[in-house]
Amino acid sequence: MSKSNQLTTAIFAALAMLASLTSPAAAATCGSSAGGYEAWKQQFAGEARAKGISASTIQALMATNYAQATINADRGQRSFSLSLEQFLAKRGGPAIVAKGRSLKQSQGALFASIQQRYGVPPGPLLAIWGMETGFGSQRGNQNMLSSIATLSYDCRRSAFFTEHLYAALQLIDRGALSPAQRGSMHGEVGQTQFMPKAILAYGTGNLENSANALNSTANFLKAHGWRAGAGYQPGEPNFAAIQAWNAAGVYQKAIALMGRQIDGGE
Repeated sequence: MSKSNQLTTAIFAALAMLASLTSPAAAATCGSSAGGYEAWKQQFAGEARAKGISASTIQALMATNYAQATINADRGQRSFSLSLEQFLAKRGGPAIVAKGRSLKQSQGALFASIQQRYGVPPGPLLAIWGMETGFGSQRGNQNMLSSIATLSYDCRRSAFFTEHLYAALQLIDRGALSPAQRGSMHGEVGQTQFMPKAILAYGTGNLENSANALNSTANFLKAHGWRAGAGYQPGEPNFAAIQAWNAAGVYQKAIALMGRQIDGGE
């Protein structure tokens, strides 16, 4: 082999080695049981470190536990297969409407300011607030980081929840969330149950505070096409924004119906 060919071969070998060193590592391996969770955490920690997540936040991730209760809840969401009437009865629709009407009156200034800023009337916001947490009374008691890390590891919807896990780690890095943050089964937090990626995009403050949570919810709806003054029932322009909030058809219809009843419709 000529010296020039030897030099060319050496250059290509060096480039190949450099590429192997700088190329991203394979994604952490998902699983369907608790058995592989600790190994997955080790893999994911390396990816998170490469993306700039701090050592202290990675340490919090490493301290998480496999959340079996979250997996059970994720596999058992049967209420979304109910009819609208059954769903409203199960979730306490009449009580939500009654309480929503009362809060619309007692917190009129807050809802007026939200509507002026975002164009969203009180009804759908109160329906969401009531449906999600019983107006703040049931915000969940699961460790948020463990729940989302478990769902990111779980093969069923790993890609979806991995985006939320990175968002949660960023929020912890910024001090906007604590590693000990409690929430619902899928990692939702606050008065209206925001996922971490939505907090990054639409959050307007501490979501444990009802005014911040309601402003953030209206901000979400506006960002998803809400038009001031347009209707929000199925087939009307603003129903699409409600659909963006939750993928379940029966949930969407329930929010639209209760919102109309709270806003004064039949």
